[in-house]
Amino acid sequence: MIKVVFLLNAVTLVRCVLPRCEPGNYFQGWCKVAVEQKCTDVALGYCDDMSYSKTLFPNLLEHKTREEAELSTEYLLLSVIHSLLNGECDPDIRMLGCSVLAPRCDSGKIIKPCRSSCELVLKSCAHAFEGIDMAWPYFLDCDRFFVSEEEGCYDPLEGLREMQEMVMPSVSPGEPFTAIKFTYHSNTQMFNILNKTAAQCLHISRTYSIGRSVEGNDLLVIEFSSNPGAHELLEPEVRYIGNMHGNEVMGRELLIYLAQYLCSEYLHGNIRIQTLINTTRIHILPSMNPDGYELASADMQSGSDTDYDEDAQPRANSIGRANAQNIDLNRNFPDLTSIFYNRRRFKRYRSDHIPIPTSYWFGKVAPESYAVMKWMRSIPFVISANLHGGDLVVSYPYDLSKHPLENMFSPTPDEQVFSNLARTYADAHATMSNDDTSRCGGKFADKGGIVSGAKWYSIAGGMSDFSYLHTNCFEITVELGCDKFPAEEDLYAGWQENKEALMSFMEAVHQGIKGIVKGEDGNGIKGATVSVKGIRHDIRTAEDGDYWRLLTSGIYIVTASAPGYSKAMKKVHLPANMQRAGRVDFVLKKDEVEPELDTSVDTYERFDPFNQLSHYNIRDTVQREERIQEKPWWWSYFTRSTLQAPTWLLRRH
Repeated sequence: MIKVVFLLNAVTLVRCVLPRCEPGNYFQGWCKVAVEQKCTDVALGYCDDMSYSKTLFPNLLEHKTREEAELSTEYLLLSVIHSLLNGECDPDIRMLGCSVLAPRCDSGKIIKPCRSSCELVLKSCAHAFEGIDMAWPYFLDCDRFFVSEEEGCYDPLEGLREMQEMVMPSVSPGEPFTAIKFTYHSNTQMFNILNKTAAQCLHISRTYSIGRSVEGNDLLVIEFSSNPGAHELLEPEVRYIGNMHGNEVMGRELLIYLAQYLCSEYLHGNIRIQTLINTTRIHILPSMNPDGYELASADMQSGSDTDYDEDAQPRANSIGRANAQNIDLNRNFPDLTSIFYNRRRFKRYRSDHIPIPTSYWFGKVAPESYAVMKWMRSIPFVISANLHGGDLVVSYPYDLSKHPLENMFSPTPDEQVFSNLARTYADAHATMSNDDTSRCGGKFADKGGIVSGAKWYSIAGGMSDFSYLHTNCFEITVELGCDKFPAEEDLYAGWQENKEALMSFMEAVHQGIKGIVKGEDGNGIKGATVSVKGIRHDIRTAEDGDYWRLLTSGIYIVTASAPGYSKAMKKVHLPANMQRAGRVDFVLKKDEVEPELDTSVDTYERFDPFNQLSHYNIRDTVQREERIQEKPWWWSYFTRSTLQAPTWLLRRH
């Protein structure tokens, strides 16, 4: 019995180690014939720019031949990825896929691609797939098909990096390097670029949506700050809004370029950009009317021509100007200016934080206007610029004339501050403030390129007047040129003309005074009022009691007050050469006298009393459920073939 066991173990041992078959010594199952594998040429058309020329089949997806790989759904995806992502992340994604479909072969062995390369591409390109509602391809799973450097791997993007290194030396040492593609961007491309930019500058940037358009497009904002996503004490907040009128497109593109510029220059050590972002919270909404832009863009591509209106009066029939409900968004805000004019003869009239009248909610409120109003109320913005097209000038409030029948100079209590902000942008612009009357907007040449909005042409329900009369924020309107939809080759020139102006305007937020209004317990007082003698326009403190009050040089008497506290007053001198806002803090003592009930505060806090937001949320939910039921638009790329449909690309699969 023991001998039998020994022999069986011996047999088992022999069968576990299969020796090579020698001539005349072949017994089936007792030895193996060595099959020598040979590297073959990379003969896949979409992989012919890899840094190597040899591959081996079966590949990492178990495709046994080149023909099988070429007929696969994975290879089909690589062939259309440029079109699907509008050129973004190409050739990175394609080359990464080729490293799996046609892996590198050395001495008859497959060398797997590096996991680190895959992870870099995933980090910078995942948002692009999310933007078209596509899942990250399974065969680009960094843990499944890629290995670490210790296991012996290669960089599949090696050839691409060599090409980039050849380009880089053309940039002079010390010269900021920002690679911006000066072209028009579809809504999908815009979303992808903003998300990609935020991913590249994750420590100083993020994107967030303030709402949706009528057609369900996100109103996507990109933010830059040393602490993105949070308001920091005493850090002023700036916003840019573009493309309010869908057919006025230069501002939309400039803000897309600006976002890329801020990110790239910060990373490349530009001191000016780093200082700005580290001391300012910047919010950029490139397109307030993405639905209108799609209409205007389609109209331009069809060959229609939009003539320039020399009187700068907006044309109601301009394709794409209004939103998808045919609402002009710059006439859709509550008309608080008329309320102000009707009350200005009263002894204690207000020109700040005027509540939205109840009657406004009985009208047609566009979802885009609604979203921006909520945005304005949720963040303590200090200054804002609204970018338009149709002339070459900066206009500022009031935009509604105090005379009902004619355009008339109608200054706000902050006329000096507004004209100074407008001049900051116009003077920094390449041509806006010059006296060349032959240029676009020549009629403003003798005014330095700035104008009071109501004196130019009067409008009711404008966003800039609402911003000033309802919140703390001072907003100007920038008209960027006569051509509302310029040729693509003019975009670079537009960027060069406006880049310095865009920067200078953001830096202008650091003027006047700032500070904190506290109680004796050291806690900031939210909603305290900061008043300046002689200027009948107050501002209110933010959540933690901090405030910013724009002022020009001069001597001012500033008062801080809050219900339940006694007032505090200070005399402030702002010299002409101040480069930063002066710090003026207040400590308020508790008042023993019972404060009078201020019903206007309660009225101001009542936003959307008829629950319009719920209406928009229900509509968005229905649209989202409908989208879940439908296949995404790119599905047709794969259903045309006889291959098995790639359900692994569906995010909800």
